[in-house]
Amino acid sequence: MSYCTNVHPAEDLAGIVAQLDRYAVPVRDRLGADRLGVGLWLAAPVARALAADRAARARMRAELDARGLAVYTLNAFPYGGFHAEVVKHAVYHPTWSETARAAYTLDCVTVLADLLADDAAYGSISTLPLAWRTPWTGSDDVRATMALDEITRTLRASAARDGRPIRLAVEPEPGCVLDTVDDAVRWLAGRVDPKYVGLCLDTCHLAVSFADPAAALAGIADAGLDVVKVQASAALHVADPRAPADREALAAFAEPRYLHQVRELAEDGRVLRADDLPAEGLTAGDHPAGDLPGAGPWRVHFHMPLHADPPAPLTTTTGDLRAVFAHLRGDPHIEVETYTWSVLPGGHDLVDGIAAELRWAERALAQSRTPAGMPVPEGIAR
Repeated sequence: MSYCTNVHPAEDLAGIVAQLDRYAVPVRDRLGADRLGVGLWLAAPVARALAADRAARARMRAELDARGLAVYTLNAFPYGGFHAEVVKHAVYHPTWSETARAAYTLDCVTVLADLLADDAAYGSISTLPLAWRTPWTGSDDVRATMALDEITRTLRASAARDGRPIRLAVEPEPGCVLDTVDDAVRWLAGRVDPKYVGLCLDTCHLAVSFADPAAALAGIADAGLDVVKVQASAALHVADPRAPADREALAAFAEPRYLHQVRELAEDGRVLRADDLPAEGLTAGDHPAGDLPGAGPWRVHFHMPLHADPPAPLTTTTGDLRAVFAHLRGDPHIEVETYTWSVLPGGHDLVDGIAAELRWAERALAQSRTPAGMPVPEGIAR
């Protein structure tokens, strides 16, 4: 289990090391752990520089080892600028139809091969679900398939050389070409080598789509694909979007940096869609602003701390994460990915928050694997 460093804004090597000192090492100390897993996010220029310099990779590995930090996974979804004043749709560029995306991913493969913890059975790299849904053409589909073929050839060569595979994990996200887990399964099955390419299951995204966790996991397995990585995350749940108290509480989360896709569960079972949380109008009028009627509950793509409740009457979807843990097959990498601390309403201590999330996630995972009535083993969550 790791926490994802895309919560930190550093986009150069010196800044990344400084952020590890400022946050990751204190989190490890707070947990009383000898080692802490960090899911590194390396912006494209950093990945490119490290990939081109074996000595620099060796120095980075030494910096990690000296701090008791272990790398099992990289997050290669954001290319760069992830803490810009406005990110929104920019996070989906470059797409998998552009050569820059494959080049960035290949750089990450080279870097991870040398940073991978000694006890890792494999390494994982999560990536975006091709692109935002528009514009996307048949030609884009062909180019993306060719790019993934190129990545797979490199992954095979890396595994043959180093003895441990690195696996690419495609992460479905609402609003993208691969919007849901079902979309990703249909696109990947028969198109990729499942030994090297599988899914990253972001449990916030899963919950936003109102998918059944057990059915989603079964569909992945039935298609012969693997969950390579789980991003342990939670969405906002709004039980009654028409209620003034719900709208007022939700208005605090309408912020300009990240895209916050919204889904509504209609009475007939359809999932209605809006591309973002409306920035204005949530506290006015008889109906919610935007494209959704508000007659059914909403799920909002806003990664919420796993251990903490939002202001009432809002809740989160940690129940879906627990259900994923309960039905998960194999032993995928688990990465706590709450990148939204900087835009959460109210003040927060990031070290305390990350440590508390990791304790929560470790305990939830242990409970999912402990027979009913048996105590959770000592030391799982300190």
